[in-house]
Amino acid sequence: MGIRKYHLGCTGWSLKEWVGNFFTDDAKPDDFLKQYSSVFNAVEGNTTFYNIPGQETLKKWQRATPDGFKFCFKFHRSITHEKRLNDVEDDIRRFIETFDPITDRLGPFHIQLPPNFSPDEFGRLEKMISLLPSSYHYAVEVRHPDFFNHGREEHRLNRLLKSYSMDRVIFDTRKLHGMNSNDSTVLEAKKKKPNVPVRFDNTAARPFVRFVGSNDPVANEPYLKEWAIVVADWIREGLHPYFFPHTPDKVSQPKNARRFHQLLSDLVEIDRMPAWPVDRQNKQMNLF
Repeated sequence: MGIRKYHLGCTGWSLKEWVGNFFTDDAKPDDFLKQYSSVFNAVEGNTTFYNIPGQETLKKWQRATPDGFKFCFKFHRSITHEKRLNDVEDDIRRFIETFDPITDRLGPFHIQLPPNFSPDEFGRLEKMISLLPSSYHYAVEVRHPDFFNHGREEHRLNRLLKSYSMDRVIFDTRKLHGMNSNDSTVLEAKKKKPNVPVRFDNTAARPFVRFVGSNDPVANEPYLKEWAIVVADWIREGLHPYFFPHTPDKVSQPKNARRFHQLLSDLVEIDRMPAWPVDRQNKQMNLF
């Protein structure tokens, strides 16, 4: 993706089920990130919600990825879910300083608030945002329904984010929650992912979209087409979107991402997605 007009990626890079259908047949865990980042230029760093990596791990990740690749690390749950943004100045400083060795690989930090974090706690959010170092970028994800009421609470949130040039994470779970399926991965995803209205407006320069659809790219086509139109408009406006297609089984994410990139390339000039590692391997084999 040489013309870096936007960033595209999955929710992680270490899925062993990708071996042989996205990764090469002989891919080992140590190869996963290098192979992943030869195709995609971003990843959701959900791992940091649970565990904060050490310096050696971060440097290893940096070495495995090319220039322009971005990790969108999620704030640790101790900050957002355990302390609920209360008295977290030192925690935030320590967390962000952890990533100092790889600042060139940092996309927006992803600040996900609990589903029951309501506008009643808005003061905490305001204070936390005022403490964040302005040298980094951030995307804030709210899940409480009162932040989706088109009323005072939602306008107040959007005004706050705009005033600090922060993006509001756009979560699109319409397809997921609209499916009638007994697939265990779909049922599990429905439990975990919020059923909130989708928003198509951005609050800053790096719109951050998390689209949760079906495991089948064909079933997601109307939504991916819609998002391609929105993302193309953002790119024309000079914004730099981040787009992360989720699937309940996680295995299908690369296929959905590839289809989205194809649809977007019909609307704006972007490079073709590189061949997947498994396809490059097959080509090599055919030479002999």
